[in-house]
Amino acid sequence: MALQLPPLALYIHIPWCIEKCPYCDFNSHAVKQGIPEQEYIAHLLADLDQDLALVSGRSLSSIFIGGGTPSVFSAAGIGQILAGVKQRLRCDADMEVTMEANPGTVEAERFAGYVAAGVTRFSIGVQSFQTAQLKALGRIHDSNEAVNAAQLAGSLLNSRALQSFNLDLMHGLPQQDISGALADLQQAIALAPPHLSWYQLTIEPNTAFASRPPVLPPDDTLWDIQQQGLALLQQHGYQQYEISAYSKPGQQCRHNLNYWRYGDYLGIGCGAHGKITLPSRNAILRTVKIKHPKGYMDISRGYMDSREQVTAEDRPFEFFMNRFRLLEPCPIADFTAYTGLPLSSISSAIAQAEQKQLLTVTDSHWQITDHGARYLNDLLTLFI
Repeated sequence: MALQLPPLALYIHIPWCIEKCPYCDFNSHAVKQGIPEQEYIAHLLADLDQDLALVSGRSLSSIFIGGGTPSVFSAAGIGQILAGVKQRLRCDADMEVTMEANPGTVEAERFAGYVAAGVTRFSIGVQSFQTAQLKALGRIHDSNEAVNAAQLAGSLLNSRALQSFNLDLMHGLPQQDISGALADLQQAIALAPPHLSWYQLTIEPNTAFASRPPVLPPDDTLWDIQQQGLALLQQHGYQQYEISAYSKPGQQCRHNLNYWRYGDYLGIGCGAHGKITLPSRNAILRTVKIKHPKGYMDISRGYMDSREQVTAEDRPFEFFMNRFRLLEPCPIADFTAYTGLPLSSISSAIAQAEQKQLLTVTDSHWQITDHGARYLNDLLTLFI
């Protein structure tokens, strides 16, 4: 069956942070001797130039600038990047441009400049509104700065300079109880973000927390936090549309929706991942760029670290691993369109999922059940 082209997005990775947080396993590097902003921008655009042949004639629906901490770059630098992208690729008229930002005073003062440069949406890494928890997480902002950053984004939203913003918030923090977790969530809700990312702290390998684990709440407390927090969010009009994503109606993050709907995306910058569909070759490519800034900016090596085709055997698991993070119904037609595989290749697995009450099935859609969302790994295993 012929592959069809899904929407196309662009991910841009800026790898520097002021400090590396002990829970973070992202490709980020603490600033030691200044940031080579102009040099890195030149490499980002050269990296994009090398990928353009893969997406000839296609237009961008969204851009996400992540890190690291992209707000360590100046507003002028972000503007250069976005202008360079728009010179090279056709962009949808209503393209969403999200930028991750920290609540620190310096970064927040730049918000208006980033909006003028073309950013339409901020994702602000608050994590907690409690100063003691922020210190335990290695964050360099305090609770007042977190509130101020959200209020500034809100004022830009109210003036219609900004289209939306997200607050990034963790729960299940070291020695956190239910009241502390819900107090954080209530503070976030009071700041009226159109979108909230609310997720549990996990200890990832190769992090400082992995070598020196903090004391985390017991499982019963984590479950109660999740259930009471979900009820609180629903009470205030937030709809859960993904495992850890909640939004007011119509305010979902379009860029992340594209990931989860098995859309395409170019990835430029240190360690950035990409996924590109090539119908003429019946191929889906996965790309990864060189991870370390020094190696990435060594022009003698190029930017690509690996480039591999997704095999037909791996496509069902890849598709559902993304699609079933979403709570919305999945159009059955999307599977054949975006994997190029017949439904017969997964009919047995779908039947098992329905029998185990992990999915409900209609003539046109698959719908993950509450049971399926809770036991997502069991559901996905059926497609390996």
